[in-house]
Formats: sequence, C-alpha cells, structure tokens
Amino acid sequence: MKNGFLIMGIILIFSSTFAGQPDWSEGHLVPQGGQTNPYQLDEPDFLSSREKGRLHAQIYPVEITGALPPYHPIKSLIEDQNQNVFRHWISKFVQGVSKIKSFDDVEKTLGLHPYPLETDQGVYAVPYPGGVRPQSRLGMGLVERHGAEGFTFSCAACHSSRLFGKTVLGMTNRFPRANEFFVQAKRGIKAMPAGLFQKFSHATSAETALYEETRNNIRFVRVKSPLALGLDTSLAQVALSLGQRQNSPWAEKTLVSPTAKTRDWLEGNPADSKPAVWWNLKYKNRWLSDGSVVSGNPIVTNILWNEIGRGVDLHDLSQWLQANSKIIQELATAAFSSEAPLFTDFFPAEIIDLERAKAGEKVFENTCARCHGSYEKNWSSLPENAPLLEKLKTSKVFYPQKTPVIDVGTDPHRRLGMHSLERLNNLQISKDYGVSVRAQKGYVPTPLVGIWARWPYFHNNSAPTLCDVLTPSSKRARIYWARPADLPHQDFDPLCNGYPKTLAENRKIPQYKYDTSKVGLGNQGHDEGIFLKQGQEILTQEDKQNLIQFLQTL
Repeated sequence: MKNGFLIMGIILIFSSTFAGQPDWSEGHLVPQGGQTNPYQLDEPDFLSSREKGRLHAQIYPVEITGALPPYHPIKSLIEDQNQNVFRHWISKFVQGVSKIKSFDDVEKTLGLHPYPLETDQGVYAVPYPGGVRPQSRLGMGLVERHGAEGFTFSCAACHSSRLFGKTVLGMTNRFPRANEFFVQAKRGIKAMPAGLFQKFSHATSAETALYEETRNNIRFVRVKSPLALGLDTSLAQVALSLGQRQNSPWAEKTLVSPTAKTRDWLEGNPADSKPAVWWNLKYKNRWLSDGSVVSGNPIVTNILWNEIGRGVDLHDLSQWLQANSKIIQELATAAFSSEAPLFTDFFPAEIIDLERAKAGEKVFENTCARCHGSYEKNWSSLPENAPLLEKLKTSKVFYPQKTPVIDVGTDPHRRLGMHSLERLNNLQISKDYGVSVRAQKGYVPTPLVGIWARWPYFHNNSAPTLCDVLTPSSKRARIYWARPADLPHQDFDPLCNGYPKTLAENRKIPQYKYDTSKVGLGNQGHDEGIFLKQGQEILTQEDKQNLIQFLQTL
C-alpha cells in the first residue's frame, strides 16, 4: 500500500510539473475559443509573463545571435557631418538612400516604426524597456557581447505596424525591409574587411572583433530580395542559408550533414509572403500561411529559423534554447495573448449599419464560415437598447480545432517553396524540439479576427481591398499603388476596406507599385466554388457590401 501511495505521489508531482506545458505535437486539438494562455499560468504569472514577452519582442533576446554589427562606431560614422568612404558605403547599404543623417534615418528606412506614446492604451501600448520610452524605433535593440554593444532587429521589426497614427505590436508590418537589409548588409560587409572598418570607424578592439564575428557568420547566409515592398523572403533565406551550410566545409560545425551541391528550387523561383499577425496564433495548431509547420513550438521554430538566416553556430543556439525556456514561454504568452485593433477604434460605430452587418453575417455563414470559422456577435444576446459599440463586438470565435489547409487556386509559389525547407527536419536541433515541416497543397484559411486592418489581402498581398477578394479574379485590379496607413480619410477606403483606387500622381512612389502579372504575385483563385458557381457570381453587390460591413466588426 505504501508503495502504491508513493507511486501515486510521484505521478501527481510529475503531472503537476508538466500540466502547464502546451501540446505542440502534430494534430493536437486547440481548445475551443483558442489558447490565449498556452502555459496555463495563473493570473499574476500570466500578466507578468506577457509583459516580459512583449519586451523580448522589442529587444531581441537571443544574445548569441549570428549577426550583431557594432553599434557605436557605425552610428558615429553615419552621424558624422564630414563625408567619408564609410558613410558613402552605408548610404548604398540602406537601399541607395543618400540623405542619411542619423541612425534613426536608417531605422526608418528599414521599415521600423515609432514607439507607442505614454498615453496610448490597450493594443496600442507596450511596456517600455527600463520603464522609459526609447528614442530608437520599435524592433531595434542593443546587445552586449565581449565588451562591445552590437545592434540587431527583433520580432517587432516585421510584426508591428503603423495604423492611422498608432503603432500596433503583433500586426503585420506593411512594408518590412529586413530581407533587403540582409541583401545590402551581406554585400557591404563582404566588401569591408575588419581592418578597413577599424581604420574608418576608429572602433575599439572589442567592436572590431564583433564586426569580424558578424563577417564570419555571414558566410553561412544566403539572401534574396522580395518581389515587392510589403513581402518577406525570410523562408527563402532560411532554406538557401541551410543549403549554404550543407555545401560548405563548415557543415559539421553547424549541426548539418554535408551533401552534394544541388540547385535549390528557391534559387530561381519566388516564395514571397507577408508576415503574419500574432492574434491568430491562439486559434491554430499548424503554422505559417500554408500550415506547413505541423508540429513544434512556433516561437522555438521562429528563433531557430531566424538564426539559421543569421549564420549562428547551431551548437550555441541549442545551448541557448536549453538555458532560456523561460524566455520562450514569455514570448509565446505575449504572442498568443495578442489582440486585434478594432474598426471602431478609428471610425465611429455609426459607420456600421447594424442591419446590414446582420445581413452580412448570414452571407458569411453561407459562403465563408465553413473555412474561416464562425463568430458569435454581441448583437445576438444584448438587449435592443444596448450601446451600438457593444453590440458590434465579437463574444466568441469558433475556428476548427485542427487548422485546415485548403487549395482555392491562389498563387502556388509560396507553398511550393516549402519543399525546400523540409530538409530542416533532418537537423538534430529540429528533432530535439519536435519541429516538423511538411509542404502542403494549399493555404490556411485564416481566422478573420481583425481582418479589416489586414489589407492588402491574400498571402502575397495581391488583393488591395476586400472588394477585390469578393470579385472574380478576372476582374480584380492588376496593378495597384500601396501607401502607408497614415490618415483614415486619405489612405483607406472604408466601403471596399483597403487601399483607395485613386492616388495623386505625385504620391505614386515606384516602390509602392504592385503588379500582379509578375511571377509569384498572381491574384488568381479564391473565387470558383466560393463566390462563383460555374463562372457566375452568386453574391449581389448588396451582398458584398453587407458582408464587408460584417467583416469590419470582427
């Protein structure tokens, strides 16, 4: 009997110890309504973990990162009023911009956004490092190593955006330039030996060593420019960089097996996509826009792939992951508990016609819910005299507990590129953390929470508005002009929900032009069998407007 109690006690202790560990295995069921608190922390620990995670998202916590250029010598050279060779080089380094006068100009050019103000609240606020609003932009941080400070860019560089004067952490950066940064950085660092760098920058020996370390690690990195501003080639950078390791004499050092040199599909084909929003993570059990990451903690996966694309020694990374499970927990808690901005945060509730939104809900249930889930609205339960603002809110989200992948005929290049990343499964570090990649035939029909703020649409940004999404692909805009979301009355069309069709000629900046005729930028699909039946539209114009009104309440 005593042995029985002892065994039971051990089982209870073991169960208690691991009760809060999320299930990241393939096919696990997501709790109905999502997992906002994946580690099942009690309220005080949850709030603390979330705040710390939001800080990690701002200041990249992986101090052993492979790419860490020295900050102070580069900053002083950029801000030096005298012309010098290095300043000319740095101007070319940031996409040929010649009017770089400060490091903030560099951060701005790289697509980073200002920190939220002290007065901002809710999804528009972040905890400040050290309790003080930084002078730098969100996503830029300093890391100390070997007695020198290096700069690096964090999760927020791609997963934060500006929305009508507010910065939103966890939102897709509409114009990320991280990959272009790496393209220019690799070219520039390769051309600038450490001795020459020290001569022009007067860097200390520690700073020069940091530069040399980055220069050495960049050997493992292969880069690729995005097809259009607004898209990201991080996954191509990961796959090509892994190939660089496998085809090199350093393979053993980096935990990969040497292979015969082969041409990667991604060398000649695009697989661009936009960064995803965080607030949908809580509803999913497969990751990325195509659901190809079928198992593994998405934060571990992101850090692993991020560091492969920065040339880190994978032995060092493995040790870092083992020693920093708490940071992983905090980042996951912050990302999974992220919430979407509301349409009514920027527009009066009265712009939504309640009866039209209710009619749109019926259209949605008949045409969209089978893939994108159902959304219970407060207007179904609140009394007639309740405030309109409260009626418009969503009370429950019912998304499939197993994340679906469906082929609706959209541009296939992004998902085809994932075949190149299946080789990641062979890494010991992937096996240790249960990270598994399997290319899919199709894409994840994402939860539509905050869909109003996520224009342009589709995984490759090829639909500038919801009107385009609801229009047969043969009639969608072939070319459109993007722009920052600065002013709601100027940069946003509330009727079609997205970029306005008209734009003054003096605001048509070439880098904001999107051409769907380019390979990988196609806007086909998502029509037949959804909004079309044998080529004929099943929705009237009124149905579409009602549906958009409903979607703006999610």
